[in-house]
This record gives sequence, structure tokens and C-alpha cells, in this order.
Amino acid sequence: MKELPLNALRAFAVVYASGGVRAAARELGIAHSAVSRHLAELDAWLGVPIIHPPAGRRGLTFTSQGEALGRATLSGLREIARAVASIRETRSEGSVTISTTPSFAARWLLPRLPALEEAHPHIEVSVVVDSRIIDLGTGEADLAIRMGRGPWRDVDCEPLMEDSLYPVMSPALWKKSGRPDKPDGLTRLRLLHDRDPETPWERWKAAHGPASLDVHGGPRFASSDLVLRAALLGQGVALARHQLAADDVASGALLRPLGDLSVELGTAYWVVLPKYSQVKPATRTVADWLKDQASLSPVG
Repeated sequence: MKELPLNALRAFAVVYASGGVRAAARELGIAHSAVSRHLAELDAWLGVPIIHPPAGRRGLTFTSQGEALGRATLSGLREIARAVASIRETRSEGSVTISTTPSFAARWLLPRLPALEEAHPHIEVSVVVDSRIIDLGTGEADLAIRMGRGPWRDVDCEPLMEDSLYPVMSPALWKKSGRPDKPDGLTRLRLLHDRDPETPWERWKAAHGPASLDVHGGPRFASSDLVLRAALLGQGVALARHQLAADDVASGALLRPLGDLSVELGTAYWVVLPKYSQVKPATRTVADWLKDQASLSPVG
């Protein structure tokens, strides 16, 4: 047992499950070069290749030995995850841990938690924030709220709410910039960029223009929360998710210079529950409560 390269085996199991090195790196929260080193280590330790050399644009294909090892390691790790989850269930039946991104936690979830505690005083909610996608099977969290184009494999996904995108800026900058109210006015403004892959300015340009809009210039921020804070400080115009910017727009701290123009994202948020372990009643209660709250947050 002590000779097993456990880190390399875990990395290979995720590569086998996700079908790619880059996808595995995102899930593990490490560089894809580190995943490649783990695979090379495993090849050397086994003495046989587990992945065929790449051929053209095809994705990864596994040797017969790689297929056998992939199935075995994935099955073993899932069994360990189920055992860990079962042990962790010894905590209070009323405790529920929610995993989500920092921006969603700060701008949508946290302001609503007092109402959740008031409605269900027997439930104790904890929030963990992480930009990576955690494995719910490990018991690290009871449920997750994910942003993006779901559903995802190996978890139960329930639609939470839809979203839309629109430009926002501070009232002071809007006045200083000549009160722009048409898409052409964006060409005179500094664009603020979010690293969220669902919210690039290219998406706005394709929907509403103008064709002359330079979508490459301007600073980039690591989260939706940061890009909205930069907009609040008058540093430029941000392309905002409605669900994250709605409170600032409603208060007048941010305004929509182009009125009702928006880009629809469809279902953009999901309640994610573990697929291979039983969901306790408190978790189900929180999931249903979140969906009820989301129904009160219409798309702008």
C-alpha cells in the first residue's frame, strides 16, 4: 500500500472520468502540466502506457491497461467518498453546508441567509466559497450552487434561475461621459472585463453592437464581484449578470445606460446535489427554499 502513487492515481481517475487533462486540472484545481506529470509518473511506475499517443484532433483514448486501471481507481475513490460522506453524516442533521463561487455568495446568497434562518431556525447553514468545482461525494459540502451551462455528469442538477447580461456603470461616470444611452456610446467608454466565460463583451457586441466596439481593451478582473466593484468606483462600464448586479441597480449605485437592452443567458444557475449518497431532509429543505427565493428574482 505504501508504494502506491496515490496522488498520481487520483489525477488519473479524474482524467479518466472527465476525458481530458485540462478538464481534470480544472476539477482538481491544479495546473494541467501537473496532471501531465502525474500521468507520466504513473506510466513510469507501471511500466506500460495507459493512454495512447494523441492522433490528430481526437480526444484522449486509453489503452486496455488504462481502461482497467481507470475503472478500478474511479470505483475505489467513489467508494471511499461514500464512506467519508457516511461518516460525516454523524454531524447534526440540521447542519447544511453550501458550496458556491465567491461572487454568488457575496452578491446573492449571503443577503438572503437571514431570511432562511428565520424561516428554518432548526437548520444551521455554512457557506464555503471556491471557484473550483468540488466533489460533493466527499462530504465537503451538502449541496452546491453552480453557475454555467449545466447539467453536469455524476451529480443531480436542478435549475435554480435564469439570468441576463447588460452594461452597468456608476451615475457619476455616466454623467461625466455625456450620458450615453445608445450602444454606439460604448465606444467612448473603458470596458471592464470579467473572467467569467459566460460574460464576454464579444457576446454583447454580437447581439447589440456596435460593430466598431473594441472588446479587447480594458482591465480584467478575477471575479464578477470585483468587476462590479470597479464599476461602482467609476473605473469603467461592466457587462453585468443581472442576478448579481440587481441590488446595486435597484439602489441607484449602478445604472443601466442602455435601458432594457440585454442578452439572455437562459438557465444560468443550478442547485447541485450528490448523486451517490442520500440527501438528508435539511439539505432538501434548503434546496427547495433557495428555489423559492430564486423565483422572486426575475430576469432583468
